[in-house]
Amino acid sequence: MDSLIIIFLFLHLFYSLASPNPSDSAFESTYIRLCNHHVPAPPVGPNTGIAPGVAEELRFQSGYFAGGDRFFNRSSTFNHASFRVTSARRSTSDGVFELWGQMLLQQRGGTRPAPGRFLRNLRPGRRVPHWRVSQWMRVSLRGFWSQSSGNLCMFGTGSHVNNGNANVVLKLSYPGALILLDCLISGSLESFDDKSSLQYFERISILALSQSSNYKFTVAGDERGHGCGNALGAEGLSLRNLSHGACTAFLGQTDRFELEYGSHCDNASCNPLGSNGGKLPGFMLFQGTRCAEGRNVQMLLGFPDSAYRDVVFPFYPNTTLVSEGVWDENGNQLCAVACRILNSTESWFNPYVGECKIRLSVRFPAVLSLRNRSTVLGQIWSEKVMGEPGYFSKVEFEGLSKLSRSLQGFHYEYDETDVVRKSCAAKVNAREKGHRYPDGYSSDMGVRMLLTDSKGQVAQGYSSPLSVGDQVYGGQSYGLPAVLTMGKPKPQGLQLDNNSILLNISYTMRFNPPPDFKFGRGLSSAEVKIDAEGIYNRITGVLCMIGCQHLRTKDKILMKNESLDCEIMVNIQFPPLNAKGGESLQGTIESTRQKTDPYYFDTLQLFSYSIYRNQAGASIWRMDFEIIMVLVSNTLACVFVGLQLLHVKKHLDVLPCISVVMLLVITLGHMITLVLNFEALFTTNHSVQNAFLGSGGWLQVSEVVVRMVTMVAFLLELRLMQLTWSSRQGEGSHTGLWGSEKKVIYMTLPLYIGGGLTAWLVHIWKTSHQERFRPFRLTRHRFKIPRGRFYQPPSLWEDFKSYAGLLLDGFLLPQILLNIIFISEGKALASSFYVGITVVRILPHAYDLYRAHSSSWYLDLSYIYANHRMDFYSTAWDIIIPIGGILFALIVYVQQRYGGRCILPKRFREVSSYEKVPVIGNDDL
Repeated sequence: MDSLIIIFLFLHLFYSLASPNPSDSAFESTYIRLCNHHVPAPPVGPNTGIAPGVAEELRFQSGYFAGGDRFFNRSSTFNHASFRVTSARRSTSDGVFELWGQMLLQQRGGTRPAPGRFLRNLRPGRRVPHWRVSQWMRVSLRGFWSQSSGNLCMFGTGSHVNNGNANVVLKLSYPGALILLDCLISGSLESFDDKSSLQYFERISILALSQSSNYKFTVAGDERGHGCGNALGAEGLSLRNLSHGACTAFLGQTDRFELEYGSHCDNASCNPLGSNGGKLPGFMLFQGTRCAEGRNVQMLLGFPDSAYRDVVFPFYPNTTLVSEGVWDENGNQLCAVACRILNSTESWFNPYVGECKIRLSVRFPAVLSLRNRSTVLGQIWSEKVMGEPGYFSKVEFEGLSKLSRSLQGFHYEYDETDVVRKSCAAKVNAREKGHRYPDGYSSDMGVRMLLTDSKGQVAQGYSSPLSVGDQVYGGQSYGLPAVLTMGKPKPQGLQLDNNSILLNISYTMRFNPPPDFKFGRGLSSAEVKIDAEGIYNRITGVLCMIGCQHLRTKDKILMKNESLDCEIMVNIQFPPLNAKGGESLQGTIESTRQKTDPYYFDTLQLFSYSIYRNQAGASIWRMDFEIIMVLVSNTLACVFVGLQLLHVKKHLDVLPCISVVMLLVITLGHMITLVLNFEALFTTNHSVQNAFLGSGGWLQVSEVVVRMVTMVAFLLELRLMQLTWSSRQGEGSHTGLWGSEKKVIYMTLPLYIGGGLTAWLVHIWKTSHQERFRPFRLTRHRFKIPRGRFYQPPSLWEDFKSYAGLLLDGFLLPQILLNIIFISEGKALASSFYVGITVVRILPHAYDLYRAHSSSWYLDLSYIYANHRMDFYSTAWDIIIPIGGILFALIVYVQQRYGGRCILPKRFREVSSYEKVPVIGNDDL
């Protein structure tokens, strides 16, 4: 019997697996209605297993879509489509696979990049703008793909960011013989909801580049003999020593190259997009999509408009070329053929690659110089006859690129050092004793900088050495390819003679100016590039260089022979490593042209508040120490309040004599810190703070601990105030205590309000009479930074918080007044309480004095203990507040020992009162 039951269960399980369930039946009927004409549904039957490799064959990332009215903006060209198969199984028909997958459609728009961090010990790398996604739709799909026909049909649900869920069907056609001329995927995504439905949208056309591994290189093999000579005139680096040959340098990279046009160019004769391309593009995007045999490379070349700053390659068919090339090991260059995408606007169902009359060459120059800093050089041209549609003449391109990240062998040649020695002889030959300056080979030579013009406009940027002496720079390079940090080891044992004191050095400087910032009349650019070379004096910290500025005008792209202005002098004075006065890097950038020259610009002031590595290490150690001090201070506050609770428990008679106003001030102080101001206790910007520390883990753990300790102190103080309040409600309580407490309120409240009004008036005066340049730290530093861009004056709320901290420093004032009014006697406060809390309030000011005179540099955002946004901190306040706190503590001590009015003159110590005299009645007479 048991065996029959087992057999029955087995047969039932087999039947349930082999037979379609109701959901499969619904899928089958819907698929036949929507997709059967595109990919016929295979017969119903058991699944034959997973199909490895199919998911990789069908996925794509470089895709574009258009259409989709009611869901997407039709006029946008920043559209990106991607597709991936999550699961693939064989069906009952040979070559037909059942698929589950997802498609993502995005319309992307640009935003300005976040400001960089101005810390010398950090490596921010290339600053990439963050692009927001304005519209998107994520689609989950199920369907079939036919390997023989290349057709795919799937349907499912699309989730749109604004319009909810829509029922959609995806139809794609994959290329058969995968070659350059047949490498595109085309199709559509359509809604099969009712047209009156809110979820309905117009047909979306899709175009993408196939990423299948079955690609065959067919065109590029013969290109080495078709006019790809060394027209650039530069010796190229060999790629033979790389592990994967040219594939190591090209595959998977997306780079941006500046286009350089000849003087004969106009929009029609030099436009790589052809005569219908509109304005000349300013740059070209290069993306390596596949590589084989260490030499064959397929690429996408994009020519978007100047507004495009996204990290995703813009696969817009009208501005994209599909290219295939081969690395020529003899000429050390890549020779390639590029083709246009045709028939992509008239008929989205039949786009194709054609018109392969475009040539491309790319090389990595072995020698860099002042006028040639590009690690990649190339040119693109048309082989068509002049006047033929689609013709354009040679256009060169260059740039610093991620392509060269794994290359070695670059050499820098100095051209202008003799000129610099003559023009800066007095500066570079000077001698100085008593100070140490950065070594030319150290990472301290690369800094974040600020540049200001005569109108006070500020440009942010960075500068970093490219080479030092005959070696490439070995420090941290901001935005430069990592290859430039891989040089020979630094020579050891250099003697400080005249030959080693002066170092040849080359720099790269990049600035992002605001719209009103101009380097010469008529020039405007989103980024200003200055390449420079000169001499650095390791003894005086003086750097003198000649610079070349890369020019771009508002209305056109300058031609190659006009794109450099090398009549620029750059002078920089580095601060000493052992400076004690807060010195900062300062310098100038000057034009040596005549004032009437259109490229002349007024002298620009250059400065930086970056710090050296040793200063960064000291600051990190200081912040760790300050975190400990915060924990210790809050723990001591808990201990001292706990000791006061033990004191009143032993002496219940003194409990009513404690000032409720004093306890209210202390309790509110901790409550504000706990509830409203805990974030400001550490930093106003956690991202910058954590970046400075290198890791936010220790800081975050400390935040939790400090919050818990502060909560304990708050609860203990609340308990003490509750006991004091209750003790005055009893029948035996003194009736004059509440009257005395009211007098304390009448005396302190006008004082507190008057102080608040004074703080408000001072805040108004400060904000309305600020200078154009304000010190980074108002009372301690000579270094000044521009108002309104980097220095943010305290807000009114922050000034009131500082004033509240001042009231907390004088927490004993209400108790002193109550002792005088009520003529208190006895020890209402334990000495451990009022002395201990006073010490806790004094310690930050004592530490601030020590911090001001023991360190030459401070980062405002790094204040943790003795935070300037929490209290009054300056040399004067750091002396006045501790003296006041000690004085108040001494007064309380004297009052509790000799009486509440012992501090007053004798005539005010006693209060006249009437003595009751027995009345003699008639009966006693």
